[in-house]
Amino acid sequence: MRNIEQIIKVSKGSEPADLVLKNAKLVNVLSEEIYETDIAIIDDKIAGISKGYKGKEEIDLKGAYVTPSFIDGHVHIESSMLMPSEFAKLVIPSGTTTVIADPHEIANVMGLQGISFMREASKNLPLDVYMMLPSCVPATDLETSGVELNNYDLALLIDAPWVLGIAEMMNFPGVVSCDNSVLSKIYLGIDKNKRVDGHAPHLSGKDLNAYAAAGVSSDHECTTPEEAVEKLRLGMHIMIREATGARDLESLVPVLKKYDTRKCMFVTDDRHPKHLKKHISRMVKKAVKLGVNPIKAIQMASINTAEYFKLPNLGAIAPGYRADIAVFENLETFEPLMVFKNGKLAAENGKMVIDTSFIKLPALRSSVNIKYLNIDDLKIKVPDDKNRIKVINVIPEQLITKVTIENVYVKDAYAVSNVENDILKIAVIERHKASGNIGLGFVRGFGLKSGAIASTVAHDSHNMIVIGTNDEDMYYAAVELVKSQGGKIIVRDKHTLAHLPLPIAGLMSDMSYEDVEMKLLDLDEAAQKVGCKIKDPFMSMAFLSLSVIPELKITDKGLIDVTKFEVTNLFV
Repeated sequence: MRNIEQIIKVSKGSEPADLVLKNAKLVNVLSEEIYETDIAIIDDKIAGISKGYKGKEEIDLKGAYVTPSFIDGHVHIESSMLMPSEFAKLVIPSGTTTVIADPHEIANVMGLQGISFMREASKNLPLDVYMMLPSCVPATDLETSGVELNNYDLALLIDAPWVLGIAEMMNFPGVVSCDNSVLSKIYLGIDKNKRVDGHAPHLSGKDLNAYAAAGVSSDHECTTPEEAVEKLRLGMHIMIREATGARDLESLVPVLKKYDTRKCMFVTDDRHPKHLKKHISRMVKKAVKLGVNPIKAIQMASINTAEYFKLPNLGAIAPGYRADIAVFENLETFEPLMVFKNGKLAAENGKMVIDTSFIKLPALRSSVNIKYLNIDDLKIKVPDDKNRIKVINVIPEQLITKVTIENVYVKDAYAVSNVENDILKIAVIERHKASGNIGLGFVRGFGLKSGAIASTVAHDSHNMIVIGTNDEDMYYAAVELVKSQGGKIIVRDKHTLAHLPLPIAGLMSDMSYEDVEMKLLDLDEAAQKVGCKIKDPFMSMAFLSLSVIPELKITDKGLIDVTKFEVTNLFV
């Protein structure tokens, strides 16, 4: 980085810039206006915005729109099933050059080693990867994770410059009830003047006041305008989510049209590779199409996020700001012509132009450790005096579920899947400590007519989750995932139809994004073959074990009544 005097000389116009973007229509997110100007860049900084700058290199944009490049305010990179270097190849060409990652998934499997792994794997990329430290590992005591992280563990990393605070505080009951272990993590972030993110679906009234007063300053679980407005009124920042399995932007657009949006930002949370190629740019496009002011939408994708996370000189195009820039032909399609990272061209016409093949994977131990499994372990004995069961009902494109009471389908004194009524057996098998824990229940909404599907991606502790029409295929699928040390699989008649191995913590692939996409297409085709009627069955299945989102979920410890925060009986 050259000294301040050289930057001043370039800013004054007495020396040429390294690069000048000529005839740009600047979307100024600071003054909320659009006007034509030149943009001078020296090293990784913007030196000035004014007509007449000269540069060693000049690019005539001929009236194209220039915006700050985009920031994803909350993402679990592991949910893409890609290594950070492959993740970067997908999001940078769409205009994203910074992400705030919560390594919550791998932390539940590997603890601090997992967080360190993600940090090392993210270094030296043309993508800035900041991190929030996972606050709930495990999310609750209603499941078994690979490790437990307390505030002393998190204190080892909180001062790192790449750590921006404490990640989503899902245990909102613990906050409201003044649980000391929960509050100590919040205090750790506040004491270091860093952010504490929230996760509080449907929390309202005085309990929400208490949650905000404790220092939790954001939420990405708003699904209705009423919920978002209540949280905005209490000073919370609203992270508007468009994930693969949960899409809230359209329902929250009325808030963005009526209220001040400077406390709103865009996040993707959990996305599969096929939904990463457009990333935040697709959210901006969708918001504008639904009637949101384009400048407001771009603010939510840039400066709002940077200011919330206290990232100085990021998220706008102004002197002294980082030269992270996206160039668009128009403010309708939001397809970047060029993306600059730190003043250097990183992507052009949808393709990366920076080589990341030099990135090497850090070492990591295997993580699928299951006690020897017998097919009988999947059987559910029906009590003599019980003939009805609680069933988890999936809601399309939502993380919440509903509970219904249904007649049990019995065969030889055991409860089995009722394929005709779409009530399928579900099992969650503990895979970290070989404890032998297996939670068994039933789920409706997947529509399988044959076979089974299984995965080692199951929020938040990522135990193995299996759904099937029969015990034989469920058992076969589980064994195959042990052999591959994690993954996603669809089987029928004890034969593999499609399989994506995920040997890195049972969450991520070591293959290229192209190969992962191909495997995922195979899984989609196989899902149709077994009759699945959910568009993204693995994403929906992955959240059935998330014991902090209502109403009924399942973990390795059994069926969970989330409204009461306790294990509940399967039989009624």
